[in-house]
Amino acid sequence: MTEIDVPDGERVTKPFKFVTGYDARFPNQNQTKHCWQNYVDYHKCILARGEEFAPCRQFYHAFRSLCPGAWIDRWDDQRGEPT
Repeated sequence: MTEIDVPDGERVTKPFKFVTGYDARFPNQNQTKHCWQNYVDYHKCILARGEEFAPCRQFYHAFRSLCPGAWIDRWDDQRGEPT
């Protein structure tokens, strides 16, 4: 949440909306690969550095803003299944 000052001195809290920046690897309108790559990068990052490593949050916010929830749920289920 972000806080915004209003003239009366009161603070209004609004939800924070994360927007991913431009990535030259994904110049096209279709952002499916961009979504997938951020999902994979997030899970690689937390495996390598742990969930407390702050830069991993960038990948998390990116895939959460780009990917439909149903895709994320399906990928999480697939990650949990033995190969």
